[in-house]
Amino acid sequence: MQANPNYLTKGNLLPQEEMLEVGRRKKNISIGIPKEILKDENRVALTPLNVELLVNNGHHVVVESNSGKAANFYDNVYSEHGAEIALSRNEVFKCEVILKVAPLSLEEIDMLESNHIVISSLHAAFQTEEYIRKLIQKRVTALAFEYMKDQSGHYPVVRYMSQIAGSSSILIAAEYLNTVHDGKGEMLGGITGITPSEVVIIGAGTAGEFAARTAIGLGAFVKVFDDSVENLRRLQENLGRNVFTSLLQPLVLKNNIKNADVVIGALRSTNMHRRFVVTEEMVRSMKKGSVIVDISIDEGGCVETSRLTSHSNPVFIEHGVVHYCVPNIASRVARTASYALSNIFGPILLKVGEAGDIKQLLKEDAGVRKGVYMYNGILTNPYIGNMFDIPSKDIELLMAAF
Repeated sequence: MQANPNYLTKGNLLPQEEMLEVGRRKKNISIGIPKEILKDENRVALTPLNVELLVNNGHHVVVESNSGKAANFYDNVYSEHGAEIALSRNEVFKCEVILKVAPLSLEEIDMLESNHIVISSLHAAFQTEEYIRKLIQKRVTALAFEYMKDQSGHYPVVRYMSQIAGSSSILIAAEYLNTVHDGKGEMLGGITGITPSEVVIIGAGTAGEFAARTAIGLGAFVKVFDDSVENLRRLQENLGRNVFTSLLQPLVLKNNIKNADVVIGALRSTNMHRRFVVTEEMVRSMKKGSVIVDISIDEGGCVETSRLTSHSNPVFIEHGVVHYCVPNIASRVARTASYALSNIFGPILLKVGEAGDIKQLLKEDAGVRKGVYMYNGILTNPYIGNMFDIPSKDIELLMAAF
């Protein structure tokens, strides 16, 4: 038999198995965007621009009618960018991946199938045992986007929403200081010849930093408290200017709270336990008409007098002090927040398609893997397991086993 002279070519010497594997692994996926039904949730998980990106890469996106309306993204725009507009929620839940902003409702869980991948927020501290057990029964894989990490080890969704909440908190406080809202009638900040407002920010994380940026930009005198010297140092470096900072010493905090026009609570909880660093006594000592914006309310709050409010009824007055305790501040600027969320979810969904399935992506991407709290009906979040006495397994062990 005569040898083929073209056999020993560069192309034939390449590892053909790997080339075939890459071609086999890539998969087009269907993504469903249900309309958010949680009260005051105005954001949408994907904007039309990221829908177009996914569609151009071969994926199918089904958007429930009016899903983006509250953020001023309309059905015709989604359709023009390649989305299929569904008039029925059932059509959306036929997709492989269900992408939401708010956690699923119990009724939405009933619509799931065992092959579904759910990406949404979880808000673990506010979930019920019934919610978790229903997800287990459905044998789905569920990811909480607030737990996902990026390549630098940060939580991108939390960081984006914290930036929005921090900046917005100062603008909200400015509203409630003015006469239109029966406030003190003061402008937050200061002008020539008039003493500037004093803003006390508790927490030097991302929300605290962006609150400080905005307050300084308006001309306020800003003081930042945190229980970490490292956080305070980083905040000062990021702001690029000297700003009053202090560790959370109760006496020092008490004296500064007393003179504050605005107090921003931006301290993240530890292990989801409430941390009241501003006591009721401190609130009682504040000037009448002062404003508290407790960004930390979604984790229980850091001000003792705080209690949950809503966008439709955002404030209450306690001891003569206005309290704003809405847990979803980012929803006030739903369009901006939707762009931020979509810029995170779009690339992740592209990765799912490139990997071939969610299991392969979870093996390859440790940051996305951090978001998993349910894998094929197996609980993987120990905090939830302890809360409801449900056995949980380490996601790393499950990845190694499957």
